[in-house]
Order: sequence, then structure tokens, then C-alpha cells
Amino acid sequence: MGKRYDIVPEGGVTTPKGFTAGGLHCGLKKTDRHDLGAIVCEVPAAAAAVYTTNLFQAAPLQVTRESLAEEGALRAILVNSGNANACTGEQGDRDALAMRAQLAEAIGVPKHQVAVASTGVIGELLKMDRVSAGIERLPGRLKADADGSDDFCQAILTTDLVKKTACVRLAIDGQAVTIAGAAKGSGMIHPNMATMLGFVTTDAAIGAAELQSLLREVTNLTFNMITVDGDTSTNDMLVAMASGLAGNRELNRGHADWEAFAEGLRYVCQELAKAIARDGEGATKLIETTVEGAESDEAAQAIAKTIIGSSLVKSAAFGADANWGRIIAAVGRAGVPVNVNTVDVRLGDILVLEQSRPIPFDEEVALAYLKGDTVAINVNLHMGSGRSLAWGCDLTYDYVRINAAYRT
Repeated sequence: MGKRYDIVPEGGVTTPKGFTAGGLHCGLKKTDRHDLGAIVCEVPAAAAAVYTTNLFQAAPLQVTRESLAEEGALRAILVNSGNANACTGEQGDRDALAMRAQLAEAIGVPKHQVAVASTGVIGELLKMDRVSAGIERLPGRLKADADGSDDFCQAILTTDLVKKTACVRLAIDGQAVTIAGAAKGSGMIHPNMATMLGFVTTDAAIGAAELQSLLREVTNLTFNMITVDGDTSTNDMLVAMASGLAGNRELNRGHADWEAFAEGLRYVCQELAKAIARDGEGATKLIETTVEGAESDEAAQAIAKTIIGSSLVKSAAFGADANWGRIIAAVGRAGVPVNVNTVDVRLGDILVLEQSRPIPFDEEVALAYLKGDTVAINVNLHMGSGRSLAWGCDLTYDYVRINAAYRT
């Protein structure tokens, strides 16, 4: 069966019915780039979220958890960049609560219907006078068009070089349903739940519990399968909001169009995840790893993520070196069963290892392939039906340069 959705190239978080968004510069960043943004829904939206598993969790995560625990619905998400509000003690908690309360009052909704997210430097208190002045102006910057989506996307970036969006449209009960997303992330990326920050909007009718369950499943196949540098942030969060304004019957796992909706959500999240990997700090190329023939999908996931997380594999990709020994070493240390006599490895279409034995290949052809902006690594274990995809990026001199001076 072919894909059951249409890609909307110019779509963004404001494309689904009921959503506005915007962003502005309030002064948290040293440049004049936007650093405060919001997504607002005209009705209470069914909401779900997943969070970092890092034990040091930033204050905004606690506030968002509290908001969602009330009734599983949101009217708005408020986001700042330039400061993570993490490891900031009781004052950080008060600041996150104050941000929630001020936006709620400004748009006329209950406090518990506002989520808060932050990203940036850890361990510094927010300049709340600037944040507060920005929140006061924010409602006037909200738009239901592409400009509103773009302003929001710009407001959530830190070291990102590009904004990250995806959007699809599909039919559910004969009604047009749209799913869109925006994300930020470039460094400190090795999620164990989601990405640095991700936001999904949809006009589908779906309950909060069903949305939460599906979001976790999709996250495990997308955002949890990327890595840039092996670090999991204090602020990772993915939030989804469903306005229910498309007019479809409420989705659940028994609905005839459930799989179509799940497929659309997977596509949006996968495109955002790949964009984060491609935009890794200092990166010059995307590494896409496919592992098949494993004993289980879980085993394949472990191996795929070990490969893309290997500094040696990442360095070889940067140097366009067809060093398959680094790949096989990663396969062998992933902590899952492997038949060491039956492994095939391909770089793109170039077979370099068959049944765990080296295959002569043209080094010049391999060099030309590896100099491209995407490197595909395919590993077949020939042990079972388990399969997984994972995405990462090369490790470059610029990664060290960027992170050696992140605070300055």
C-alpha cells in the first residue's frame, strides 16, 4: 500500500485548523534573532508530551507536566530560546510558573492550559524583565499564516542553522486532516524520549490518551533514533496538540483510518528528526543507517543507534573513508546477539562485507560516494526479521569549535 498522505511543502504549525503562532526578539539572545515564541489554539486542544529521561530536568518540563496533568488539554505553548532555565533552583521554578501565568492572562485562558519550554545555556537565571515585556507583546504577533509559523520556528533556534518543519494532509472519514510540526536541535542530541524541542499540531479529533500512546510509539521510531553527539539534554520535550476542528469522528485504535493518521504522524516526526541530525553542529552530511535481519526490531534499533553514535564511524564519514571495520566494530559492541559469520555491510550500493568477509571494491568509487551530503549504511545480519532505521551526522572540526565556546 502506498502512502496515505500528501506532503504539504509550505505547511507549518499554523496550517492545521485552529492554530496561530508567532515569535519576537525579547533580548535573551545577544543578536536580534527571535528568542520568544508561542503556538496558540482557539479551542482547548487534546494534548500529549514526552520528556527527557535526564535526571536533571529543567523547570519548564515540570510546569508543562503540571499543566497536562490537570485535564490533558492545552490552549498554548510558550517557548524561549537563549536560556534553558535548567539547574536554576526555586527561582527557576518561579520564573517558569510566572511565564505560564502571564501568557495565560494575556490570551484569556486558564493557567493549566499553557505549556512552557525553554532552550539554551544551562545554569543561568532568566532575565525575567525582558521575558515579561516580550510576553506582553506576543499576542499581537500571533498569526494564522505561514509568517506566524516561520516566526515561531525562528524563535526556538539556538545553534541551529536552519528551521525545521514538516506538514502532511490526509483524509479521515472523508474530511481533510492536517498534521504539522516544528523542531529545534543541533547539539546535545542523543534523545531518550524525544528531541531537543519538538511541537506537533493537528486538527484531527483524537483523545488525549490515544494521542499520548501514539506519540510515544512514534517517538521511539523517530526522535529516539537520532544522535549528533551522544548527549541527552536537560530540556528535551515533544508536545502534540490536536484541535479536533477537522470534523472527523474521534480517532482511536479501532477507527478505520487510525493507521493512516499514525503513518502521517510518523512521517512528520521522522522528517523533523532527520532534519535535526542533518543540522548537527558543524555537520556536513547526514548518515542514515539501516539494520535488517536482526532477531527483533529492538535488537536492530540497538545496533543502528550504536553505529550512528560511534565517533569513529562519524569521523570516517567526515573524511570520506570507506572504513567498514569501524561499522562492524560498532555492530559487535551493541549488546545484542549477532552471528559474526553472516553479516553484510553496504555503503550506499557498494558491498564491502559479505557473510562477514571483505569484498574487494573500487576505493575511488567509494570515495566519490562518501563525499556526498548523505551516507547510507546498510547492515544485514541474516538472523531474523528485525529491522530499524537511525540517523546521525558526521563529526567535524567545527563541532569542537562551536562547543568549545558555547557560552561565549
